[in-house]
Amino acid sequence: MAAMPSGARQDAGGSRGAVQPTKPALFAGVALFISGVLSFLLGVAGIAQDRLFIRPGHYEYRFDLTAWGWIHLIIGVVLLIVAVGVLMMKGWARGAGIGLAAISLVTQFMFIPYYPAWAITVMVLDLVIIWSLARLLD
Repeated sequence: MAAMPSGARQDAGGSRGAVQPTKPALFAGVALFISGVLSFLLGVAGIAQDRLFIRPGHYEYRFDLTAWGWIHLIIGVVLLIVAVGVLMMKGWARGAGIGLAAISLVTQFMFIPYYPAWAITVMVLDLVIIWSLARLLD
């Protein structure tokens, strides 16, 4: 039998260069994906002027519901992209995930008067994402 040169090994699985995410990265990626889907759905409902939203009277951050829908739709799409990056163990994705989860957290906070239960649920998920991605940086 011939020896493999300089410590190279054969790849029996056929997945060259594929990096498997660690368990914390897998959790953070899936949580980012869920937050992205929820933000996307909230955005679609806002653009469609759905009746499930409360119309606050006097509120500082009161935008047209369509504007809020577009904001959440864009944030949701970008969260989905970053979730794929985290699951693929890309170096840029962890920092981007922390930043985008923080932006999502702030926008959900400003959206509380329109749909409190949904906004608070996604805010908690965003906090867990920030915590888990920050732990990956250690």
